Amino acid sequence: MYELLTLNKIAACGLNNFDRAKYTVSGECENPDCIILRSFSMHEMELPENLKAVARAGAGVNNIPIDKCTEKGIVVFNTPGANANAVKELTIAGLLLASRKIVDGINWAQTLKGEGEAVGKLVEKGKSNFAGCEIKGKTLAVVGLGAIGVLVANAAHSLGMKVVGYDPYVSVKSALSLNSHVTIAKEIKDALSDADYITLHLPLLPETKGMMNAEMFKTSVKKGAKLLNFSRGGLVDDAALKSALEVGLISVYVTDFPDAEVLEMENVIAIPHLGASSEESEDNCAVMAAQQLIDFMENGNIVNSVNFPACELARGEGERVTIMHKNVPNMLSQFSNAFASKGINIENMVDKSKGDNAYAIMDVSGNADAVADELAKLDGVIKVRVIK
Repeated sequence: MYELLTLNKIAACGLNNFDRAKYTVSGECENPDCIILRSFSMHEMELPENLKAVARAGAGVNNIPIDKCTEKGIVVFNTPGANANAVKELTIAGLLLASRKIVDGINWAQTLKGEGEAVGKLVEKGKSNFAGCEIKGKTLAVVGLGAIGVLVANAAHSLGMKVVGYDPYVSVKSALSLNSHVTIAKEIKDALSDADYITLHLPLLPETKGMMNAEMFKTSVKKGAKLLNFSRGGLVDDAALKSALEVGLISVYVTDFPDAEVLEMENVIAIPHLGASSEESEDNCAVMAAQQLIDFMENGNIVNSVNFPACELARGEGERVTIMHKNVPNMLSQFSNAFASKGINIENMVDKSKGDNAYAIMDVSGNADAVADELAKLDGVIKVRVIK
């Protein structure tokens, strides 16, 4: 029986995937085998000794201590693409909000309460203060062409925009999914230089933190461009943004990640992190996270992990052994020798690497428990599991 700890309220359609004959699902568990969560921060949490996997029902994993999990051989999953449509739709809404002064107009309209029959005339008189522009025919730069960026680029093209994309690590899948009319820039400055709108769709990493900085605003951005950020607040340097807004380098900033400094700035449209806040998105994320956890716990397969390689093997007969290990030479031969010394044959296997870490799945004929302890003692081995 596996114990699953839920650290947030998870959609029932996700939790219903767990067979209660195999899993105990609870919001209170001292030593769980696996965890599923959304936004709960695990950074101050003591990681349970029995913990094998953490699944984030969402794409971002900033709330999970990745390095600490990796050291302990805990696989961290996320659900890229599950909330992509929801974020795409809010991004398109952001384009319109930035263009048509809709928020200002709505707020002003509320001040007309109590004016009675004069409201109609006041509306006609005041509406000119909220005139904007159309997005059709304008240029949009999409920085980051993952699941969300591709959807945004394609939708913007359908709305009549000229779209330029930039992503030095664009996958084959994303490239094939892009509308053929979307131009791919080789350098970020080439994507931004003529853009009327810039939208960010990339993860917050050490190399992307503060990427929209003073130099970028000054040398690469078209004066008066509108900047949208539905990825992570840290991608934009607050001090540089403030200066860019004050001098008109950026005319409007739309963000789903407001902070105290941004809320004090003029010409900012702050949205309270609603990108994935749709019923469909939460359901999709919950189901994907649950299915990935189940496949890992019961079969050892890894799909969409941020700290260990993708690795899958169709289940055969016999017992299954999974080995997390360092990505160094001679590991597989040591594993083979250990099994051979106990008279156990490896029927099928796969081994994949990701950076410094690797992961092997082996189906064996014989009692794998007899060699598990020996495998775990090998230099370079992080964790060994035997799945019956």
